Amino acid sequence: MTNASVSNASVTDNAVAVLPHYQRIKQSILQRIHSGELKANDRLPSEHEFVAEWGVSRMTVNRALRELTAEGVLTRVQGAGTYVAPERPESTVLEIRDIRDDIAAAGQSHSARVVTLETAEAGADIAADLGLSTASPVYHSVIVHSADGRPVQLEDRFVNPVAAPGYMEQDFTRITPTEYLMRSCPVTAFDHVIQAVVPTTAERRLLKMSKGEPCLALLRTTWSGGTCATRTRMLHPGSRHVLRSGQGPIHGI
Repeated sequence: MTNASVSNASVTDNAVAVLPHYQRIKQSILQRIHSGELKANDRLPSEHEFVAEWGVSRMTVNRALRELTAEGVLTRVQGAGTYVAPERPESTVLEIRDIRDDIAAAGQSHSARVVTLETAEAGADIAADLGLSTASPVYHSVIVHSADGRPVQLEDRFVNPVAAPGYMEQDFTRITPTEYLMRSCPVTAFDHVIQAVVPTTAERRLLKMSKGEPCLALLRTTWSGGTCATRTRMLHPGSRHVLRSGQGPIHGI
């Protein structure tokens, strides 16, 4: 090893040495995850084991684990321990993507449960959004999308029958609404609004969320040609799904 290499290694070692203990523990855990030594859903050693390994206080270990949990790296289960969090699906806010593609990109399996699929009368708000008269017939679906069996999105969608006349004939456990609508009425314009919301009791139950868990709502309106095609409200548990901003082509509706 050259003198320069020895010098650089010493600088690196010294830099690590001066880090607070909780930061060193965090870095060690992250390194084990990035190297593949720890994988998604693997259980970490107990706080007592970390204390013995590092020779630090339990408060120091707790801070490291707590911060990694807040950053979405770990998940802590009361009475069961601390685990490596599964990768969370991400949706790009400035493009329209199929939730099934986002889940597949995270290495997980998509499934869907159809809660509601009906022809309803448009209320004043939905009628105005879709450019219809109040009480006009609209298609309405409520679908829970899951990643590896865990709900990550509640999709509440109203569809203009003029834009997608075959909507009610689809099996949305086999094909997503986005996939069908991509073919039926390709989107030419859309509008997104993101809100932090408190889900209703029914919504929380469908998403299997704990009381007080944060939730993001993505409100989307789409147009196909000159026709307003859909008005959709998508709820995402904050701990299980990421909404990312970015530019890209339009992939769906």
